[in-house]
Amino acid sequence: MRRIVRTLSFFADWPFSKVATWIAVTATAWVVLSAAAQADAFQRVDQRDGFVSLVKDRALTRFGIRLKVQNNGKITGRAFGRKVTGDWTWSGGYFCRDLYVGGDELGPNCQMVQVQGNTLRFTSDKGQGIYADLRLK
Repeated sequence: MRRIVRTLSFFADWPFSKVATWIAVTATAWVVLSAAAQADAFQRVDQRDGFVSLVKDRALTRFGIRLKVQNNGKITGRAFGRKVTGDWTWSGGYFCRDLYVGGDELGPNCQMVQVQGNTLRFTSDKGQGIYADLRLK
C-alpha cells in the first residue's frame, strides 16, 4: 500500500499535461509491445500447399526424434532409436496422419498445424488435444 501511495504522490507535483503525456507514452508502449508479441505468436497453417512448402526438403526434429514428411504422403524417420513410418493427407485444414513407431501403431489422428519461425506445432484431435513442437532443420 505504501508503494502505491508513494507512486501517486510522485505524480502529485506534476502538472496535468505532464501526467497525461506520461499516460499516453505508457499506453503507446504497451500497444507496440503487445503487437510485437502478437507478431511472434504461432500462426495457423490451414492449406496443404503452405504446409508442404514449410516441410519440403527439411527434417522435423525434437529431442530424440527426426522425421521427414514427404510431399508424396509418406512419413519416415526415427524416434528414440526406433523406426518411424506412416502416411499423411491434408483434410479440411488439418494434417491427418497414420503413424507407426517400431511395430506399434499410433493410429490415425488429424492435427492442427501452426508455425512460429522454424517451429511447427502439431495439436492432436483437430486442435483440441495435446501439442508437440518440432523444429524445422
